[in-house]
Amino acid sequence: MVVWSDRKTAQQELSSCCTARSITDRSPCKMYLFASLLNCKNVFTKLCKFAEKSLVMLQLQCTSAETRKEVAMKDILQELEERRDAARLGGGQKRIDAQHSKGKLTARERLELLLDEGSFEEFDMFVVHRCTDFGMENQRPAGDGVVTGWGTINGRMVYVFSQDFTVLGGSVSATHAQKICKIMDMAVENGAPVIGLNDSGGARIQEGVDSLAGYGEVFKRNIQASGVVPQISVIMGPCAGGAVYSPAMTDFIFMVKDSSYMFVTGPDVVKTVTNEVVTAEELGGASTHTKKSSVADGAFENEVEALSEVRRLVDFLPLNNRDKAPVRPFFDEPGRVEASLDTLVPDNPNTPYDMKELITKLADEGDFYEIQEEFAKNIITGFVRIEGQTVGVVANQPMVLAGCLDIDSARKAARFVRFCDAFEIPILTLIDVPGFLPGKSQEHDGIIKHGAKLLFAYGEATVPKVTVITRKAYGGAYVVMSSKHLRGDFNYAWPTAEIAVMGAKGATEIIHRADLGDAEKLAQHTADYEDRFANPFVAAERGFVDEVIQPRSTRKRVARAFASLRNKKAQNPWKKHDNIPL
Repeated sequence: MVVWSDRKTAQQELSSCCTARSITDRSPCKMYLFASLLNCKNVFTKLCKFAEKSLVMLQLQCTSAETRKEVAMKDILQELEERRDAARLGGGQKRIDAQHSKGKLTARERLELLLDEGSFEEFDMFVVHRCTDFGMENQRPAGDGVVTGWGTINGRMVYVFSQDFTVLGGSVSATHAQKICKIMDMAVENGAPVIGLNDSGGARIQEGVDSLAGYGEVFKRNIQASGVVPQISVIMGPCAGGAVYSPAMTDFIFMVKDSSYMFVTGPDVVKTVTNEVVTAEELGGASTHTKKSSVADGAFENEVEALSEVRRLVDFLPLNNRDKAPVRPFFDEPGRVEASLDTLVPDNPNTPYDMKELITKLADEGDFYEIQEEFAKNIITGFVRIEGQTVGVVANQPMVLAGCLDIDSARKAARFVRFCDAFEIPILTLIDVPGFLPGKSQEHDGIIKHGAKLLFAYGEATVPKVTVITRKAYGGAYVVMSSKHLRGDFNYAWPTAEIAVMGAKGATEIIHRADLGDAEKLAQHTADYEDRFANPFVAAERGFVDEVIQPRSTRKRVARAFASLRNKKAQNPWKKHDNIPL
């Protein structure tokens, strides 16, 4: 305890406490001590009241500071929510209503359907463009016409962007493109697919070359990501001019019937330049691109169906080129016997049958996801699962052009094979091919080069390859379709298989040209040729066919073959890249 030498010192200390500005310095405890030393009862009474007042003032000061902080935080949070609400509205309620009136969803509604509930994490919600020309400084909507971020599909990560047509027609600006580039870079770095929902009027004219530069940046990333992560494009509105080339470089393109279009130049430009009158649907609609041009891989009735099918496709694919495709639980017997397959191939070699029946009977639970169903129907491409593992299927379709290979089917199959090889998806090839389609138009349009694409694709593929020959395998088409000579791992044949240079009749007419006028002799020669070559055993004798199998046991043999190849390691000689005949 402090001891003062005299009353005068205590008096001075008391006086200083009473006049101090600081509440701490005017401590009632100190003043009480001084007052007691001075024996001042009246001062002591006042001190009690002062102490209460001091404590109240102290509480008020603290409360006031906390209140100010709370108010400030509430203001910030309120501004954040207001900004978010404005960003979510895109181009405003009026334009959203216009979008709905066309039977189209908004950019955010599409993402809600595509991704798992509550999984979407948005990037760059508040980004605005930097253009100041043509009055654009007065139109600076948050997000700049595209919603970007990441989410999950059935628990697996994907990166997404969804163009917002309600904001300046979804036109691409420099900042719009930067947002897309950002998530594409992240997708490559983190090894996850990129899904783009396209609904854009094209480049933003007000920005000129900056917009074109943005396109270029996106294109560069499409190229860099190719073969690294799966890229999927869904065209859900107009996609014109330079905007078409980014989807064109992705792995899969899906369209919505009657509401999505893709063209380099629109109907008005076509009319001006060529004087040709054509509608948007005829020029670049879903039907055109799925049936004629092969630009699109599938067309769906509405946006909900399209997004649902994209989710289904993602389930078949690996996340990146270093990952394996997901293994799904299956409820099917790997060794399931299908007795109906014994009678699938008709007795008459010229009678067609549906190869899709074989595909569905080989697949787990009969589940088959077909790619480019409406284009080049003489060949079938798509995905199945065998023992829960994703397998790519390429199969001739005898019901269309007798299963012949032509330009379109070769291009279709080659691109699919190369995709499977890039992402380590095993390939099952089902063969019933009488050869390449003959004709002047085919030759003039380059069937030699286009056919070589398929040959090249199968030859360079290092993934597990299993082949089943069901009936005809003639000429160069036999070699092209994943034969043993192109490094096929397992090559099976049904007893009905015919492996030869060409059909018996054509071969006989060439070999026995001298007997062309004698129908009886020609018939005998044909029968002899059929007995000699119209079977799988000559090829089996040479080791070009590993086994002749019963049709009913095909699923079992194929499943066991792929199971034995799961650790396959094969590598092509080092090269910067190949030079496939384009």
